[in-house]
Amino acid sequence: MQANIAHYKELLGSETDRDKIAALRKLLAEEEAKLAEWRAKNRRTPEKK
Repeated sequence: MQANIAHYKELLGSETDRDKIAALRKLLAEEEAKLAEWRAKNRRTPEKK
């Protein structure tokens, strides 16, 4: 997920086509949402003693 995010950001930095930019922004948002969901599900909680 993080590799995809970095890749999409890199592509956005050089892309000039409006349609491709829109598609990349959509893909980026989807990957960021997946990462946020994964982090929320895999957050470590302190162990109870």
